[in-house]
Amino acid sequence: MAKRKQPLVVVTRKLPDSVETRMRELFEVELNPDDRPMTQAELAKAAQRADVLVPTVTDEIDAKVIEQAGSGLKLIANFGNGVDNIDVIAAHKRGIIVTNTPGVLTEDTADMTMALILAVPRRLAEGLEILEHGKWNGWSPTWMLGHRIWGKSLGIIGMGRIGQAVARRARAFGMAIHYHNRRRVAPKIEEALEATYWESLDQMLARMDIVSVNCPHTPGTYHLLSARRLKLMRPEAYLVNTARGEVIDEKALTQLIEAGKIAGAGLDVFEHEPAVNPKLLKLARAGKVVILPHMGSATVEGRVDMGEKVIINIRTFLDGHKPPDRVLPSMV
Repeated sequence: MAKRKQPLVVVTRKLPDSVETRMRELFEVELNPDDRPMTQAELAKAAQRADVLVPTVTDEIDAKVIEQAGSGLKLIANFGNGVDNIDVIAAHKRGIIVTNTPGVLTEDTADMTMALILAVPRRLAEGLEILEHGKWNGWSPTWMLGHRIWGKSLGIIGMGRIGQAVARRARAFGMAIHYHNRRRVAPKIEEALEATYWESLDQMLARMDIVSVNCPHTPGTYHLLSARRLKLMRPEAYLVNTARGEVIDEKALTQLIEAGKIAGAGLDVFEHEPAVNPKLLKLARAGKVVILPHMGSATVEGRVDMGEKVIINIRTFLDGHKPPDRVLPSMV
């Protein structure tokens, strides 16, 4: 059998047509036209034969998969901003470089965050359901009253690219911007966003009208919003999450909304995706929460930009240079 001349790039899920076409032009590539998620065993086999593996956020590239990787695997070019699906430390120990696609999803995710910030207090999903079921009997001065967001306090957890983009949008809607972050952002950013920094997350949670989760999922942020912290929120407050479901103790959140101790939530992500807590579905039908199927970054433009980032990382690596979006263990 003839020896392969080019490094093999294995892509785990179907990507936009333009991205796949470009990959075919540049690399020897193995695609997944059926878009069927690979099992862990299939991911391990892909890692054994690939020189470059291109997983997505739904593929768990854990230590076991990495341990079984072939000697040829030198790059894991993640199709996604987060890398919580990859054991970066295990990859680093094996001499495997990990890259991601930062920056390209910022505006799309911030748009969706703002949509949920509007949808939950103004009862948009509940209004749609009433129309769909023919329950609307006409306008009334006291019917379907929600809450304005103008003048309300927004607490942003994670003031990175997405958090700042959310803050810019929220300011335009007349909201007061507050934030908690591992590190305080530069004074010029605070000034531009008119943002107030809270060193104590507990203190911020107790004072906000709406809280938006925009931090990555890492071991340090797992259940950052624990049952204890969620109980600090005011009964009139709303919680929005377009980051990762694991950041919130979803069971505790559900119980607090059921008990009327948190007014409601807008969730685009869930702790055990793709499974959704049946109690959350019930709360959605009751108009207490708005839930979406992890579509915060789902735009044609965003997906194509992600693919172009992946291609740049692969080409740079194959040319013998450091990929621009390398993720190191210290960054996780």
